[in-house]
Amino acid sequence: MQYLLKDKKVAIIGGGPVGLTMARLLQQKEVNVTVYERDFDAQTRIWGGTLDLHKGSGQEAIKKAGLLENYYTTAIPMGIIFADQQGNTLYTRKPTPENRYDNPEINRNQLRKILLESLVPDTVIWNRKLTNLTEHNGKWLLQFENQPDATADLVIVANGGMSKVRNYVTDAEIEETGSFIIQGDVPQPEINSPQMYGLCDGSRLMTSNQGSLFVANPYNNGSLTYGLIIQKPQEWDQGNALDFQDKESVIQFLSERLPDWGKPYQEVFQATSFFVGLPTRKLPLKQWKDSRPLPITLIGDAAHLMPPFAGQGVNIGLVDTLTLSENLTEGSFETVEAAIKDYELKMIKYAAEAQQESAVNEAEMRDPDFSFLQLFK
Repeated sequence: MQYLLKDKKVAIIGGGPVGLTMARLLQQKEVNVTVYERDFDAQTRIWGGTLDLHKGSGQEAIKKAGLLENYYTTAIPMGIIFADQQGNTLYTRKPTPENRYDNPEINRNQLRKILLESLVPDTVIWNRKLTNLTEHNGKWLLQFENQPDATADLVIVANGGMSKVRNYVTDAEIEETGSFIIQGDVPQPEINSPQMYGLCDGSRLMTSNQGSLFVANPYNNGSLTYGLIIQKPQEWDQGNALDFQDKESVIQFLSERLPDWGKPYQEVFQATSFFVGLPTRKLPLKQWKDSRPLPITLIGDAAHLMPPFAGQGVNIGLVDTLTLSENLTEGSFETVEAAIKDYELKMIKYAAEAQQESAVNEAEMRDPDFSFLQLFK
C-alpha cells in the first residue's frame, strides 16, 4: 500500500547507504523515486573506513529490503586485537559462530553495489551536485551544478552531515565536539606495511595511549585503513592547522606526536598513500520546523550527524529509512506531512540516545588513562 505517494515523485538527495536503502524500501512499494548523487558514476571510489551494520538496527532495514543474505555473503566477520603502543598484543577477541553475523564489516563500495543492483535501472542519476532547492508551481525545483533541473513532490535529504539544504527543516548548526581524526589509507598493506598488517592478523586493531587512540582495519577493498583520534590542538583553530595534502608534513606531525610508538605504527605512517583530517562534529537535535513549503525531511547524517565513537551513525540512518518508509507506505497516516511528522518525533528521540552514547564514549576516550578494553568489557 502506497496511496500517500500515489502519482507522486520522490527525490532522494544522496546515494550513500542510507539514501539507497530508502530508495529500495520505497520501490518495494512501487513508489516513483529518483536518487540524485554527486559522485561521477557508480565506480567512483567512496572514501572512508568500512561499515558494520548492527543486529537490531541497521540490519533490520537491510532485511526489510531483502538484502540481508547479500550483506552476510559480502561482509567480513572480524575480531578485535587490542595492542599497546609498542605493538604488543594485549588481548584478542575472535568472532565465534554465535556472533559472526552481529556486525560484520563491509567496504562502502561493496555495500553500494549490493544496493544499486536491487534498484530499478536508472534510479540513480549520477554527477548531480545539488546547488539550490526552491518551491516552484506547487513542486520542489531541484537545481544542480552544470546539469538540468528536476522536480519532485517530496524531497528526502540524505546527503550527509554537511548538507547545504537542511535549512528548510531545521535551523540547527553543526558543532565540533573537540576530537580530531587523522585517517590514512595504505594500499597493498601486506607489501607496504607488513609489520602493521601482521599485527592486525586479520582483525581490527585498537591501541590507546595517553589520549592518542589508533584504530586500523587491514581489509578495506585491498587497503589498510586507519584512524588516529586525538584532541584537536588549539593552535589549529588559529590558522596553524596541518595541510593534509602535504603528506610529509602529516607524517612528521605523527612521528613527533607519537615518538615512543613502536615500529609497526611508524611503518604504517610512512606507508600511507594519502591522509584526510576530520574534526568530529554533531548536529544538535531539537524540534524541527512545522512550517515547510512542501513535504521535505532529513535522514541519516543530514538529520543527526554524530561522532563515530559508538558505531551508530549509519545504523541510526538505516533505522530512519525503516521508520520513514513504513510511515509513508503502510497506510497509517492521512497525509504525507503527518507521516513525516511522526517519523521525525520518533527519530529525534532514538537519534538523541545514540548521540549521547557517542558523547559518553568520547569523554572517556579523552582520559589519558583510557583503554579501549573499557568499551568492550
